[in-house]
Amino acid sequence: EKRTNGTVKVDFYGGEALLSATKVYDGVVQGIADIGFSHVAYTVGRFPITELADLPHGYPSAWVSTHVVNDFYERYKPEEWKDTKVLWLNTQPPQVLILAKKPVYKLEDLKGLTIRGTGRTSEILKALGAVPKPVPMPETYEAISRGVVEGSMTAIETLKSFRLAEVAKYVTLCYGVADVYTFYVVMNKRTWESLPGEVQKVFDELSKEYREKAARVWNDVDFEGLKAGKEKGVTFINLTEDEMKKWQEAVQPVVEAYLKELEKAGHSRAKLNEMISYIKERTRYWLDRQKELGIKSVTGPKEIRAE
Repeated sequence: EKRTNGTVKVDFYGGEALLSATKVYDGVVQGIADIGFSHVAYTVGRFPITELADLPHGYPSAWVSTHVVNDFYERYKPEEWKDTKVLWLNTQPPQVLILAKKPVYKLEDLKGLTIRGTGRTSEILKALGAVPKPVPMPETYEAISRGVVEGSMTAIETLKSFRLAEVAKYVTLCYGVADVYTFYVVMNKRTWESLPGEVQKVFDELSKEYREKAARVWNDVDFEGLKAGKEKGVTFINLTEDEMKKWQEAVQPVVEAYLKELEKAGHSRAKLNEMISYIKERTRYWLDRQKELGIKSVTGPKEIRAE
């Protein structure tokens, strides 16, 4: 409202008061809401090319992955978003292994452990030798405390937000094999086209600003989990560089299986390979930028990692 001098007024509906999380995108397309916020994991298969960016590509931090997914969208403009105006995208922090009793220093330590994981994460856990068990996140605390699962693959911030620091003893920072999921903020296409050019310009400017703000917020939220873990005596384990490479090799079949799935749906394998190469190149680029800017993260290589 401020940046448009009152031309645009916003009525905010939080807590699924207007649309449930799974209905946000369709609700925006239909005009029930002018702008909506949700993430692609709520509608698996609806955004297949965007989900390609969510695979385990070795994202070191939420700051990096948020910038990468935005670059990816701007570069390829996937057809799956054509019915809306995408304002910005962001991701949650890379997932790690939060463990109740047994420390995991190497791949062999994970073999046979029952670990909470859903969706793509369960595929990653299976590739790593663990036994995935789907447990809703709100039930994870109890599942770990009762021994139903021996840990969870999720972000470090859950040590505080879901109180997992109370039932965990170890955290293995395996960010190199973690998947992420993309959040989106989109606007109804007709609403966007009805806005004056100067107002559209303001939205584009704000979108760039909030892309960076979201990257910082999701990067920083892990620090709250780190603090909660340290206060409870949780041990944080960093994989060696050689060990991380072993883990990354182990999850490549997960990436390959999804590429074959997309290929079967009619997508060009050469184009998909190009997209993967682009994601990896942008990941390296943004990691270098994070180092240059001195932005610290809980996960990632030692040059950016806060101890």
